[in-house]
Amino acid sequence: MTGTTARPAADACCPDAGDGPLRVAIVGSGSAAVACALRAAERGAQVTLVEAGTLGGTCVNTGCVPSKILIRQAQARHVAGHHPFDGLERRALAVDAHALAAQRAARVAELRQAKYERLLADDSRIALVRGRARLEDARTLRVALTEGGETVVRADRILIATGARPAVPPVPGLEGTPFWTSTEALAAGRVPETLVVLGGSAVGLELAQAWLRLGSRVTVVETAPRVLPRADEALSAALRAALEAEGMRILTDAAAEQVEHGRGGFRVRVAGAILEAEALLVATGRRPNTEGLGLERIGVRTAPDGAIEVDARMRTSVPGVYAAGDCARLPQLVYVAAAAGTVAAEDMTGNEAALDLAVLPWVVFTDPQAAAVGLTEAEARGRGIAVATRELPLAQVPAALARFDTRGTIKLVSEAGTGRLLGAHIVAAEAGEVVQAAALALRSGMRVQDLAATLFPYLTMSEGLRLCAQAFERDVARLSCCAG
Repeated sequence: MTGTTARPAADACCPDAGDGPLRVAIVGSGSAAVACALRAAERGAQVTLVEAGTLGGTCVNTGCVPSKILIRQAQARHVAGHHPFDGLERRALAVDAHALAAQRAARVAELRQAKYERLLADDSRIALVRGRARLEDARTLRVALTEGGETVVRADRILIATGARPAVPPVPGLEGTPFWTSTEALAAGRVPETLVVLGGSAVGLELAQAWLRLGSRVTVVETAPRVLPRADEALSAALRAALEAEGMRILTDAAAEQVEHGRGGFRVRVAGAILEAEALLVATGRRPNTEGLGLERIGVRTAPDGAIEVDARMRTSVPGVYAAGDCARLPQLVYVAAAAGTVAAEDMTGNEAALDLAVLPWVVFTDPQAAAVGLTEAEARGRGIAVATRELPLAQVPAALARFDTRGTIKLVSEAGTGRLLGAHIVAAEAGEVVQAAALALRSGMRVQDLAATLFPYLTMSEGLRLCAQAFERDVARLSCCAG
């Protein structure tokens, strides 16, 4: 579980601010930026937020919100035609892609207005400047204003929270073609007859399944030996099996070698073969938006990919300059970004705060969902830990049987001998809800024996954690429905 720790300093607010309030300047307006702005304002700072584009950043505009709406739209159509219940009609619903896209856009606009525009407009301690900022020094931003001209913003503390954008691989022929990134895929008002997706990690798989369910024939191309290559192998295998059973074609250990585009669509050369598709989605990761900020001018250290190096307090290598969110060298998760922005504000205003990433759950919003927290089996062994593992097929979980949906698995990784829980890896219809119970168990230092003895409500998916924990010592197939 991502969290923050903070301890009030003796002088609670505004070091180095002289007689006036601490001046905080923030570049960006996404989750990290606004979390920092609101907390710094609460702590008495005067905040200036500089944004060159649309308020709200990736999550609300082109990421989490529209993607989850698209996934739910596609799921509704899929369930109508493929539900498992005898006696109920199954029907292939017609798709109005323009109406679906308009609905996504309307909800995005609504949330952006409520959670970003209104919050900033209503807080007199936060000033919004529209323009593109560049660091002159550790206390000065020069801003090229959107309406023309420029202004200078002076601050006691500066936060860089400029986010990231889709990364585009250097595939010959790709540049200049009308390929989709996640941004275009989420705004699309048409369902392509055929779709090739480059990238088999979270974004690629989520969008691939959504378009598959809306009617596209989909092929996913992943360069690694398996989808979700950083996940536990059992989780990757279970999710791949579920997606392929639904009709998705998945090519692993494969890379796009050449792209052509013409009136007939795309031709993508993969391992010497040609994949033809009406649309091409590039989902091969994201790149930090750190160019043109003047970081090198003042000595802010960055990683080779441009991500800003920060410590647990979100401080960069230059005193007074902070970074948070996807532009920093942090997990690219919106809840990490928001927590990091809050930590930066606390540290700026005199609190000792640090970002705690010791227990970090994550979710892939496919159906079934994939979720995990803690160490994979390979990571634990790589650290020299003797491990014991158990994997429970969902066919052994009563809630899955009652749903007539036994796609997936639950795997627990523990320390051999002590039973200390090290990781949980879940593919299930509600894995994103289940994983938080495992995160709390990890944070509490529980053993699998403790988890096995914990009461879970019957016919919940989270009960699968208890059953998998019991499997370390018992044959759960020989238990009665709700036996402990």
